[in-house]
Amino acid sequence: MEQPGAMPPQMDVTDDDKLWALLSWIFAPLVPIIVLLLEDKKQRAFIKYNAMQALVFSVIGYVVSAILSAVIIGCFVGVAVLVYQIVLAIQAYKGQWVTVPVITDFCKNQGWI
Repeated sequence: MEQPGAMPPQMDVTDDDKLWALLSWIFAPLVPIIVLLLEDKKQRAFIKYNAMQALVFSVIGYVVSAILSAVIIGCFVGVAVLVYQIVLAIQAYKGQWVTVPVITDFCKNQGWI
């Protein structure tokens, strides 16, 4: 039985998987949508794991940034989202199963990852 918050088992993560995970984080939400439409890519657990989280994180980040753009803080939120996505992209490229607070649990509870 899987424990809450436990990382997925380390499978054979290829260089191609790492590259697609990196691209999913950097060019979200466009690349994650493309990845999830490509049958051979969405079958790879590492790629799907990162693409789904990147998609959800970027959509939420852009919506929050747009809502807060009426006040000055919206600009800072947008920059913070971009910086965090870059950090997560680097971790994914290293082959780590990244965990984003709240987003990872949400995606798992929905059965998306």
